[in-house]
Amino acid sequence: MKQQLSSMLVLVACAIAIVLLASRSPQETFDKISVREFELVDEKGKKRASIKVEENNEVVFRLRDQNGTIRVKLGADEKGSGLLLLDSETNPGIHALAKKGASFTVTDKDGKRKTY
Repeated sequence: MKQQLSSMLVLVACAIAIVLLASRSPQETFDKISVREFELVDEKGKKRASIKVEENNEVVFRLRDQNGTIRVKLGADEKGSGLLLLDSETNPGIHALAKKGASFTVTDKDGKRKTY
């Protein structure tokens, strides 16, 4: 009798769960989201990526490692754009600029820079 009651309670609980899950509306989608700054955080709440308009009106996208150190920076303003890829010591590994002409700078492991 006790086992039948337990089984019945489990079945009722399952039925309630199924009804609740079935009645959930699908995830809402948006055509447009407007924000002044977008931040992506990891499971610990640490900022890992951001997109924002700086005070000088440059739009900047930054990617950070697990320690919060910026490793990638992509920026654009009315004068052009730039890409910066930083190494493990935050030295520029690749620096590409497209402002009144273009330049591409590569830094090797010894710190020697070559600009194209």
